[in-house]
Amino acid sequence: MIRRIILKTAFAAAFSLTALFSSAVSAADVIKIGAIAPKTGPLAGGTVVTHWPNIDLWVEQVNARGGLNVSGKKMTIELIQYDDKTNPGEHIKLAQRLAEQDKVDFIIAPYGTGFNIASAPVYGRYGYPMIAVSAITDKVYELTERYPNLFFTLGSTTAFVEGVRDILIEQRDAGAIGNEVAMVNVADAFGIELADRARDLFTEAGFKLVYDKSYPLGTPDLSPVMKGAKASGAKAFVAWSYPPDSFGLAEQAIIEDLDVAVYYSAVATSFPAFKGAYGNKINNVLGAGGTNVDDPKVAAYRKAHLDITGKTADYWASANTYASMQILEQSIEGSGSIDREVVTQYIKDNSFDTVMGTLKFENNVSETFWSVGQWQDGVFRGLKGSNVDGAVSVRTKSGWSE
Repeated sequence: MIRRIILKTAFAAAFSLTALFSSAVSAADVIKIGAIAPKTGPLAGGTVVTHWPNIDLWVEQVNARGGLNVSGKKMTIELIQYDDKTNPGEHIKLAQRLAEQDKVDFIIAPYGTGFNIASAPVYGRYGYPMIAVSAITDKVYELTERYPNLFFTLGSTTAFVEGVRDILIEQRDAGAIGNEVAMVNVADAFGIELADRARDLFTEAGFKLVYDKSYPLGTPDLSPVMKGAKASGAKAFVAWSYPPDSFGLAEQAIIEDLDVAVYYSAVATSFPAFKGAYGNKINNVLGAGGTNVDDPKVAAYRKAHLDITGKTADYWASANTYASMQILEQSIEGSGSIDREVVTQYIKDNSFDTVMGTLKFENNVSETFWSVGQWQDGVFRGLKGSNVDGAVSVRTKSGWSE
């Protein structure tokens, strides 16, 4: 009896040790990656198109080929994701949870300019490389100096506004518009900074803002905004907008039959759902960003996006988001490490082959990006950018009929 008890005890101990060893080996072969972004709230409409599907796509592709190669060892990705409910305070709490409780190795950067700026201190505290692909600000160098783990891929606010200004100048020179511009903006960090910079750059270029209006994020009724723009008589309309209002403004422009030769709205204008909602009425509408849709890399990415996620990628932010994860992947494999400091330094020192082209950071800022695109015959094409290939010429807007 005693002998049987001893044997059972020894077997149980051996089994426990084996289980612990297997668990340790398993844990060692996994890279934990966190992701926090809206799944609810005003910005969720944008993340479900450009943010979450691309995270799913990348994780699926990496794990399907056996994981990331870290110094000869294949490590699969375990994704831990949270909904910040479009609340910066909630985002910060969840970032702390990922770092301290979930103990993730890396965190994918937030969605939206305000969220990236608000959460930069907590990401910096834990040393997570933060590749911001949905943030535009003129404080890029101030922020990257303060947070050396922070990287920007979309350029600055000034560069973004300059793209729109240049199109306004071209259309004025062509006689399509005069000097009058109607401008509106969403009243958050993104819209406020863009509108402030646009006031200076547009005025310097000889334009007059005959209508200048802001509105809160999530405003359900934008008809008063559009009525005011129409009443101004301006032949150019510019909206520094986010996903919900880009749709709402277009709807009101169609209802009001806004008579402009230049119509620009920012984020979400390049969404497939934008064309799905308004069909050919949005032909020659201008929007934020763009891609070179004729690039084979972009075509292959778009096909994989549809095949794996079942969703159609948009024509700007989707590919940018995916590119950020390509940078993280190449940095982990290139450095042969999951040490955050080592990976961050690798990002600083190297260039990366991505769906958005070859990206390299100078002082943590990429100078390769698209700033303005346009719907042309059912496709959103890049018009203006920095160090990009495949830009097409702008077309004049003429009415809202099919």
